[in-house]
Amino acid sequence: MENDNLLSYRLRSLRSRKRTIKKDVEKQIRRKYQRSNKLCDIKRNIPWIPLDEPYQRGFVRFFAVREDVMRSKDGDFFEGILKKINTYMYSESRQFLKKKKKSGRRIYVERAQKLKNISSCSWTDPKLGLTSREREYFLKQEEYCPFRKTYVPYYEFKEPWRFTLRTRPNMITHYKPVDFQLEKEIAELKSYLGQHKITGIVNKTIYGRVFSWDTKTEDTDLIKNRKYITCTMSATEIAESFLDDVSTII
Repeated sequence: MENDNLLSYRLRSLRSRKRTIKKDVEKQIRRKYQRSNKLCDIKRNIPWIPLDEPYQRGFVRFFAVREDVMRSKDGDFFEGILKKINTYMYSESRQFLKKKKKSGRRIYVERAQKLKNISSCSWTDPKLGLTSREREYFLKQEEYCPFRKTYVPYYEFKEPWRFTLRTRPNMITHYKPVDFQLEKEIAELKSYLGQHKITGIVNKTIYGRVFSWDTKTEDTDLIKNRKYITCTMSATEIAESFLDDVSTII
């Protein structure tokens, strides 16, 4: 009889076994996630090797400070801003053209290039290093995001006329050696962690939420918030309803 009681205590319930299996799966996913990050760091830190004979591969277009602005006393100041919002575009030809369909036929038009906008997260990021004087030259804008169904703020440079586009040959002077075994393992881990179910477990157990920890939500206007669009009562009507309630109580 005592042996039967001891055996019943040693037997684990179905809920306990399921919990153990779930924890083991989460530990396995966490180990693979950490391994993937480690391999990506190893790949990123592979040193560049200079080529014996550099070669040209198309052209690169970028922004540069205008000569008249560079000669002024604020030339170095605007050059520092440009380093943080500059964009680079590559093309096989110097024209930087793209195909566009017009009136049933395809034509070539010039590719537009703009300065980089600063997101609300990067605006306060110390890595970007925006000073108080540099922030005075940016204007806060809002753009509607159909995925988040809300207006996302960003910061745009107010005086883009201070910069001009420049084009130069894109010279390849260094190369990074490829480790095929490393690339194979990274691809396998990326394929595993990219599954829909695995991604949900990673976001829940590792990140703790959908967005990263440095995401900062700003106050949204009640008029732009979809939660208040359906509210048809005006402020006066709401105030009158409260007054009616108070009068009935008295």
